[in-house]
Amino acid sequence: MEKGFSKTRILVECAIMIAVATVLSSIGKIYEAPLGGSVTLASMAPMIIISYRHGIKWGVEAALLYSLIQLMLGLGSVAYVPTAIGIVLCVLLDYVIAFTLIGFCGIFKKPIKNEYVSVTVGTVAACLGRFVCHLLSGAVVWYEITKEGQWNELVNRVGMWTYSLIYNAQYMVPETIITVIATPLIYMVMKQIGKNRR
Repeated sequence: MEKGFSKTRILVECAIMIAVATVLSSIGKIYEAPLGGSVTLASMAPMIIISYRHGIKWGVEAALLYSLIQLMLGLGSVAYVPTAIGIVLCVLLDYVIAFTLIGFCGIFKKPIKNEYVSVTVGTVAACLGRFVCHLLSGAVVWYEITKEGQWNELVNRVGMWTYSLIYNAQYMVPETIITVIATPLIYMVMKQIGKNRR
């Protein structure tokens, strides 16, 4: 946690950042995949910045709350899942775990002394963690649903892991590129503004 911040100020900042992330994930969509997942204007950046500015505890708590908001916004996709176990896996892998993992990226702050490099590495790790969750969900939950529904001819030609890799890469690769470029820049600007105000 950065020195000089009261708990009230951190709480307010977290609330604002969660709101900004939610707006960016909804209004700031550049592309939306047919079965869920989208490319946004760096909607993960606010959660990553919280983890770096205020520590993993605040980062994880904020990211967990953000994951629940994303779940509420994505209930339409969850409705396609026909089984109870599939719904649980979808909720955990596509929402709760995938987005809560973002809050852990601040673990790179202390080991990597260069802040710009540290934030960049943390951002890549957050995106990779989220991608792995969606990859698992795509293979375990969505492959059979897509195959049975015949929504995509690709599933008839490739296995579940290849299908999930292709599907999730179509939005997570551009999302990662945008986030890796934007997050370190936003973090450094916010840090500089904070220094100038003191």
